[in-house]
Amino acid sequence: MSENDGVSGALVRPVSSEGETSAIRLMRVDKIGSATVNLRIPSVVPVTTRCEARVGNVVVVRVLTENAVYHHLELPTGRLCKINRHDVMIGVLGERRALKGFVGEIPPTLTPGDRLHILNLGGVIGRCVDHYTELGEAIEVELLGMVVDEDGGRPETILNIAKNALPPREHLRWSRPLVLVAGTCMSSGKTLAAAQLIKHFTHAGYRVAAAKLTGIACLRDTLNMADHGAVKTLSFLDCGYPSTVSVPNLPAIAKALIAELNEVDPDVIVLELGDGIIGGYNVHVLFEDAELMRFAAAIVFCASDFVGAWGGIRLLEARGVPVTVISGAVTDSAMGREFIEREWGIPAANALRNGEKLYQLVEEKVLAFHRAEPRGGRTMGCVEER
Repeated sequence: MSENDGVSGALVRPVSSEGETSAIRLMRVDKIGSATVNLRIPSVVPVTTRCEARVGNVVVVRVLTENAVYHHLELPTGRLCKINRHDVMIGVLGERRALKGFVGEIPPTLTPGDRLHILNLGGVIGRCVDHYTELGEAIEVELLGMVVDEDGGRPETILNIAKNALPPREHLRWSRPLVLVAGTCMSSGKTLAAAQLIKHFTHAGYRVAAAKLTGIACLRDTLNMADHGAVKTLSFLDCGYPSTVSVPNLPAIAKALIAELNEVDPDVIVLELGDGIIGGYNVHVLFEDAELMRFAAAIVFCASDFVGAWGGIRLLEARGVPVTVISGAVTDSAMGREFIEREWGIPAANALRNGEKLYQLVEEKVLAFHRAEPRGGRTMGCVEER
């Protein structure tokens, strides 16, 4: 039967669950966030009012406010669309700890009618507790319910993005060489550096795979990697996490992604570490994992200024991880590059102005890795050592 509750296409059907009767509504939604991409959710979904405050649960919300600055939602296709008041949309429960964005969490309990917020482009939903001034207030939404997993075994099993996700992997026995692109914080130049490396390796005849290991769910960066030549891309989203805030064992997630990328037999794997090596996304723990670092052929560190570059070098050195090259805005001018190389003895290369130099410095380390740890008889790409 139909029910007029202000949601287009809302229907109700009684469902028996463990001796009780509850209602599941069939709801038509206007927009679906890209954080659900691996679930291939249709525009009409079964929705329950029984809510669980669990990371990764798929929720249906109604948009209550608008934001003139941060007002886009990334769809599962990767396309951006404007979020409008009264839109009914699907998102994913998650947390965010952005230095220049929103800070949000999942409340301990949730009930239909609760006020939550859109925390990022990918449709991660939580309760915003603070925001970066330039972005304004996060868009407020009303929780309508949670999407039912009709294959979940129980009538009201809530759909979660962990469904069919890659399981964590405690050990990584072998890998092709890893190039880790890290930085001081968000917007420090990591995405550009990773893209330039992928492009130049690909143009040189290498087979490149890539992943984003930390941050918050959004397809933009992995699509950018594919656009620059990566034959396969993944992120923590493929392991069922909307962000790496509060992830209990991040190295095991990273190893699962790296193992999966090795299945396509790449010559090199480029890994972007979203956010900074200090911050809310647990990036630092990856550098403390000896198994991961064994396969790290090169570390590219991006910074905006000298203090950030110096701090990154020292923090990584303290963990026994040498920086291969400094990039980011600190290398925008010749003065910056010359200072870094003179004072700290570390090469500097600007990804935007001299991506070729950045690539050559990293390629040297990748070739050295292959000489030290050869595997199988396949020649690396179509490249002969120069």
